[in-house]
Amino acid sequence: MKTALLVGATGLVGGLVLEQLLADTYFEKVIVLTRKSLGKSNAKLKEVLVDFNKLDNYAAEIKADAVFCCLGTTIKVAGSKEAFKKVDFEYPFKIAQLAKQNGTSTYLLITALGASKNSMIFYNQVKGELEDEVSKLNFDSFHILQPSLIIGERTESRTGEGIAQKLAPVFDALMIGGLKKYKSITAAQIAKAMVHYSKLNDKGIFKHESDELQKI
Repeated sequence: MKTALLVGATGLVGGLVLEQLLADTYFEKVIVLTRKSLGKSNAKLKEVLVDFNKLDNYAAEIKADAVFCCLGTTIKVAGSKEAFKKVDFEYPFKIAQLAKQNGTSTYLLITALGASKNSMIFYNQVKGELEDEVSKLNFDSFHILQPSLIIGERTESRTGEGIAQKLAPVFDALMIGGLKKYKSITAAQIAKAMVHYSKLNDKGIFKHESDELQKI
């Protein structure tokens, strides 16, 4: 039986990943790193309340067979580029470092379609830098999920995404052939794919673009 560790459980995709992990008999224990209690009661669930600015203090708790990283925000929500990078780069990378030190074999990370350290878009640049740095840690299996526009009900307001979600059906109809990977994708589908990849025995670094995620 396996242990999973999840970070970002209060987010749109992370919440759905948590539901799947708790329901999946493959995982005997699910550890969640969170700032505040999720208010859930489940025999498999262990909450670890953390200060993400002091992750070294919780190093002994950051240990599992598979780590699911669903952390993410926006510059608008974070308040600045620096604050955004702390959530989207520093925290996920530190968790990856500690997990690797504690023997974790599989790390799964959600970034974004178009993520690249060479991107002209700051958001995608940070995501790309994170992919590269985690890759250097040499997990047995490192799965990078690169979704396009994510469809789902968020607890926080993201005006731009809200408008894009409403327009998604129109644009999705135009995404054929090589453009299929740009079709919008539901948060539930990303969560499903993430849990699926966590159970594979493949070793190496794997990038899964949005159209691949849709097929799981």
